Order: sequence, then C-alpha cells, then structure tokens
Amino acid sequence: MASAPLAVTMGEPAGIGGEITFGAWDALHKAGPAFFVIDDPARLVDLRARVGARVPIETIASPAEAAAVFPNALPVLPVGHDVKSKPGKPSTETAAAVVRSIEMAVRFAQDGQASGIVTNPIQKSALYDAGFKYPGHTEFLAAHAPGDGPHIMMLACPDLRVVPVTIHVSLKDAIAGLTADLIVAQATATARALASDFGIVKPRLAIAGLNPHAGEGGAMGREEIDIIMPALERLRAAGIDARGPMPPDTMFSARARAGYDAAICMYHDQGLIPLKTLDVDGGVNVTLGLSIVRTSPDHGTALDIAGKGEAHCGSLVAAIRMAADIAQSRKN
Repeated sequence: MASAPLAVTMGEPAGIGGEITFGAWDALHKAGPAFFVIDDPARLVDLRARVGARVPIETIASPAEAAAVFPNALPVLPVGHDVKSKPGKPSTETAAAVVRSIEMAVRFAQDGQASGIVTNPIQKSALYDAGFKYPGHTEFLAAHAPGDGPHIMMLACPDLRVVPVTIHVSLKDAIAGLTADLIVAQATATARALASDFGIVKPRLAIAGLNPHAGEGGAMGREEIDIIMPALERLRAAGIDARGPMPPDTMFSARARAGYDAAICMYHDQGLIPLKTLDVDGGVNVTLGLSIVRTSPDHGTALDIAGKGEAHCGSLVAAIRMAADIAQSRKN
C-alpha cells in the first residue's frame, strides 16, 4: 500500500512559503515524495504570475486525490479563506487562514490521510496581533497533537543533528535555567526519537559542555561538574550511550561527528551555528515527541525577498524528504 501524501501548510502568505512550495514541487514531482499544500488556490495563481513560476496548479477536494495529481501539477487543497496579501507586508487579516491551514494538516495526519506535515514558516508577530495564544508552531502542535513528549526541537542535516536543551531565551537565562533534570529529559527523548524516527537502533549522544574546554576541571566554570556530569551518569545508568561533556570548540569537527548520532547542546547558538555553517540550505527543523510527523524548513519568512522570485527552496525540499523518511521509519 502506497504511503499517504504529506500535507504542506501555507505559512505566512506575505512571506516566501508559496514560492518555495513551487520550487519544492518542481524538484520533487518526478520522483516524490508526493505532497499537497493547504492554501488558497487563487492566491497561488496570482503569486505564480508575480514571480514567473512555471508550475501547473490543480485544486483537489481531498488528500486522496493528491498522489494522482502530483506528477503533473501542484495539488492545492483549499484552506477555506480568500487570502489577500502583499509580499513583505504581513497582516492580521490572513491569520485565520494561516492557523486553519495548520489545523487541517494536523487533522489529516491524525486520521491517516497525510503521512505527516511540513510547515512553511509563519510570521508570529502577525499571529500574536490577531490573538494567537501560542509562542510558536511547536507549542501549537504540542497542544493539538500531543505524543509521548517532551516536545523537542531538533535541527538536522545530513552531517549533523543537534538538540538545544534551552532554546529561545537569553544566554544569561539559558545558563540560569540549565539543570540535570532538563538535560536528562531532552537527551532521553532524543534517544527514543533517534530509534523510532531515524531507525538508529543504538543511538549515540554527544553531550556538550557549557564552558570553554568543557570547564577545564572547574577552572572555567563548575556547570560541567555540578550539572552536566550528574546528568550523564543518570543517562548512562538508564542504558543510553551518552558521551561527554565534550568541549564545544572541537565536538563539531568531521572526525568528532563520526562518533555520535546527535549532539545535545546547552543553548540555542551552540548547536545552530555549526549546523547552519555546515548546511544552511539543507537544515530541517524536526519536532520530536508529537503523535504525528512534523518537519519544517530551518529558516523564517524572509519578508525582504518575498515576491521577488529569489527564494531558495532547498530547506523545504529537505524537510519534505525527511518527513517522508520519518513516516516510513515509524511505519516500519
């Protein structure tokens, strides 16, 4: 039995979501994986003319029609709103359509009509102004498709996977909020997801230090001694192959990366700088711990280039391929 298609959400209509969706269809329509986008077909037709894309567009009535349409045209499932937007100019008037696109994708994934969802970038400020109550995609999806949790952000490319223990907080607050319990929870969930979603039977985790040289035995900070080592001991006692604390300045070399399957990093930039340096166009945001498969491009709405035909679709293509691989791994 063929796998169900993936559901791609509209994202911020004033951003580059539509343009990179055109590019993703162009890159994938011959070999797949198949997907459909939940959007306003009229908006995409107008956008196609604006950016000069040569992408056939066909409206579908259900996800079941997507696979047959996909080789010859971009399947668009109507979101149920007339979406009027100007490139680079987010508006609260489109917020309801943006949220509905995500809700529909989640429902299709939950009932098996979609094998997973790939979310185009949203402009959170516009959603907040319209009354959106969640900090972002991850929290919204955790509320609507909770799995075994915790719900964790992994950034992945072919050469590296990273999970930041603390995410969108200041560096000062990240250090203050770092605990052994938090490290253990994030690392345990990561090991479980590497097995279920990536098919890695015995995952190897590299646990980063926080301070230069991983603290140099306490000479450059005691977080490694007081927080990270106790977490490592607990992980090893639970049967998880956890290594470290590893000095952050050497653990991302090619030789070091060969020794682990994912890096557990203590704060946002510690993991995202090396990943984006290695593969800024192929990075994928994966949410671990959900009941459904969810990936996303590892970039924002790019309002400054929206509508100009300059957007690069590489990260969305990688996100679609990774979502299909994860769905197959879970199925296996």
